[in-house]
Amino acid sequence: MKNLMSQFALGFWRAKDWNYSSQQILDLVKQSIELGISTIDHADIYGKFSCEEIFGEALKLEPSIRHKIQLVTKCGIKFPVPKFPEYTMHIYDTSKEHIIKSAENSLKNLSTDYIDILLIHRPDPLMNADEIAEAFYQLKKDGKVVNFGVSNFLQDQFNLLQSRLDFKLVTNQIEVSVLCTEHFDNNNIYFLQEKRIQPMVWSPFAGGRIFYENSEKANRVRNVLFELAYKYQVEIDAIAAAWLLTHPINFVVVLGTGKIERIKKAIKARDFKLTKEEWFKIWTASKGEDIP
Repeated sequence: MKNLMSQFALGFWRAKDWNYSSQQILDLVKQSIELGISTIDHADIYGKFSCEEIFGEALKLEPSIRHKIQLVTKCGIKFPVPKFPEYTMHIYDTSKEHIIKSAENSLKNLSTDYIDILLIHRPDPLMNADEIAEAFYQLKKDGKVVNFGVSNFLQDQFNLLQSRLDFKLVTNQIEVSVLCTEHFDNNNIYFLQEKRIQPMVWSPFAGGRIFYENSEKANRVRNVLFELAYKYQVEIDAIAAAWLLTHPINFVVVLGTGKIERIKKAIKARDFKLTKEEWFKIWTASKGEDIP
């Protein structure tokens, strides 16, 4: 089966902070496409509900690139912002009404007539799987969303929603990095591999902590990253990304930078493959102990 997403994705979580013009955003997207990065990751809430629109204004400058990219976005979180005065507090809302309304807002903001993959952003303790399924079926029937997935879901939460659908959820976007291995520990990665689900990875560099955090764990891991970076003649970004790409589950690595130079450094991970010994050297440095 052909992958629905590129190996790396361009993440727009911090796009508001980049303070780029629409032309600069367009240039970044086009350069990313040239580098083989065609998946663009959004969420309705990014930039206090502004980042989708920032991207959409750029896409209006050259609508023809739409067929070259896959747009991923998320819904299901509300918090108070001037744009939505009816959102009175920070809650999860995975009702049919909200999912459909959010998807339609995203279509408008992104300046597109379809979303490639729509994700439920967080598992909702009030989740009604039947209602979510109804929203998904409606959006699919109307041609507004092609594929669906989730984000930050655990196995039981994923299975619950999947049980109400006769089509496959295509991804679960989770946090994984050399400093964050919780989805190995809770068996989520083994579950996703069993189901042949290709996970997206957010915060692959631990929110930048691999570069600056002064903790015993971060320092241990960083020492190994620098050692391997010297061997492969790359930056530690590429080693951290290569650690993810080595895994057979075929992670999609979401890069949250607006700097093309940083993107180029990270994707050098495609040019080499860590040995098993090197992968486990990073693993044991992260865990702080040898494997059993």
